[in-house]
Parts: sequence; C-alpha cells; structure tokens
Amino acid sequence: MAQNPKRNSPSNKASSNRNPVRATQNKNSRNGRRAAEEQAEREQLATIAKERKQQTIIGIIVVAVVVALVAIAGFSVWRANRPVSEATVQKSYDAVQSVKTKPADANSKGGFLISKNGLNKKIAKVPTVEIYMDFLCPGCGSLNRSLDPTLTAMEQAGQINLEIYPNAFLDSLSTDEYSTRTASQVAYIAQNDPDHVLAFIANLFAEDFQPSESSYKAVSNATLQKLAIKSGVPSAIAKKSTAGTYTSWITKISSYTPLRKELWNVSGSNKGQMTTPTVRINGNYWDLVTVESANSDLVSDFLKAVGLEESEIGTSGKLPSIGSTGKPIAIS
Repeated sequence: MAQNPKRNSPSNKASSNRNPVRATQNKNSRNGRRAAEEQAEREQLATIAKERKQQTIIGIIVVAVVVALVAIAGFSVWRANRPVSEATVQKSYDAVQSVKTKPADANSKGGFLISKNGLNKKIAKVPTVEIYMDFLCPGCGSLNRSLDPTLTAMEQAGQINLEIYPNAFLDSLSTDEYSTRTASQVAYIAQNDPDHVLAFIANLFAEDFQPSESSYKAVSNATLQKLAIKSGVPSAIAKKSTAGTYTSWITKISSYTPLRKELWNVSGSNKGQMTTPTVRINGNYWDLVTVESANSDLVSDFLKAVGLEESEIGTSGKLPSIGSTGKPIAIS
C-alpha cells in the first residue's frame, strides 16, 4: 500500500516542530478556558441548588422528570415558559369563581386578609404582605420559621396586613394528598377561627412537624386535628376542618395561581415561572432570590424592605415607611 507522502515528509516533520513556545501557549490557553468554563458551570449549579433549597417550582408534573428531581431535590416542575394566553388565565379564574362551596371571606384569588382588626378588616396606611404557600414545601417552612415571629408581632400591632394564600402543588410527593388536605384545612380555620390561623400555620411548618417531601410519611386527620387544637382552635372547628370542605376550591385555586404572571420569578434560574414561597409587598413582587444572594438576615432584609427598625417591631403607632402603596425598598 502506498504511504501518505505528507505523513513522512521531512518538511512536514519540520513544520510540526516549529514554534514550540506558541504551541505550549495555545495549549495553556485552551486549558485556561476549559478551567474557567468548568468553574462557571460549578458556580451556576451551586446557585441553582441554593435557590432550590428555598423554592419549590410548581405546576404540571412530568413523571420522568419528577423521578429524577425527587431523588435530587424533591420538587415538581411547571413549564412556565410555554405561552399562557389571557383566555387561558380568564378561564382558570372563572373556574375558581364557579366553585359552589368556597370560603365566604376569601378574596377572588384565594387569599385571606388578616389584620389586628380581624378577618378582611384592612388597616389603612400600612403595607399588605401576601404569602403564597404549600404546606409540604420546605422553602415555605423555612420562610415561615424565619419570618413568622416578626410578621405576627407586626400584624398584632397593626403595622401590617397579612394576606395568606394556601395552595396545593405537591400532592404527588405525598401518599395522602397532604398539600390539598392541609390547604383546605387552613382555609376552613381562616374562615371559622381567623384568630388562630397564623398559629396553626406556624405549627404546620414547625421543624418537628412538617413532613419531608422526599421521604414522606402519611399524616392522619386525627393528627391534623390535634395540631389545630394545640394552636388554639376550638375542638368543634378542629374536627370539621379536616372534612375537605374546600377541596374543590383549593384545586381550582392551585390551577389558577401559577398562571398569574405577577407571581413569576423575576431573576435566578426559575425566572419566568412561579415558585413557592412567593411574597408580595403592596402588590409588588419581593425577590427572594436577590434577598438570598445577599447572604444577609431575612428578618433584617424584610424590615428594610418595608422601612421599619428592628426596635420598632410590635410597637403600635410605629408604622413602616413605605405605607400602603410604596414599593419594597431594595437591598443596597
């Protein structure tokens, strides 16, 4: 067989040995770029992992994806990047309104306003803080355990209005539809015993009670009733709270809520889709991704966002500077 003349050509051999310094520089350059790319990828994965610890992506579940994600982080996926038409949103909203059995004092989008003055008695000139939650969501539990003492003290002092939105996105991660059952229970207690609903929510999110989404163990109605009674809910209301009175309403609310673009993330790896927990202040999205990336104290960040000193928490007459219409103050 004839040999390739270029392979053994003296001139080509000489050419291949030419400029060894440049060859070394090129190799080092390639290695440097590769190392930089790998480092950037590691940082991106770390950022995503950090966000996922605090947020649960919600909505449509693709079984194959869920199997993988449950093993890694235990969350479900909603593809919010697919087009959502106004007609689709309106149809979902109308479905919520058409539910026959729903809480009389919930607003049309599924929220209960709690203030010092009572259910649906909004206090003027103070911020309204909305919180969207699923009671199996670990990020929701973390947020509640961090902020609840501050929010409750401010609510009781008339410094804020609290608007709670119980939702059910994670039933697929439990064996007994835990998300729907607890959301319906919270709605029932909010409607029938609003004075104790915040305490009940805090107990649902307690570290020694909230189930794990990755290794779920069934929770009985009797256990949930006992927790309600522990929270101060009268026994008669506690027993009725697990009857699933508002199950259909919660199901419709949980289909509608993720379609609301005003609740979608504005930054981070989940930008353009809703995650739980979601927080809004005076109707403005409070970006928890930015807050988390600042590596500062969540309570301090919230107080700065509404314009209140830590020493003023729970002090009647000391009102947040943003009032009832201002936007959250950005972290500098």
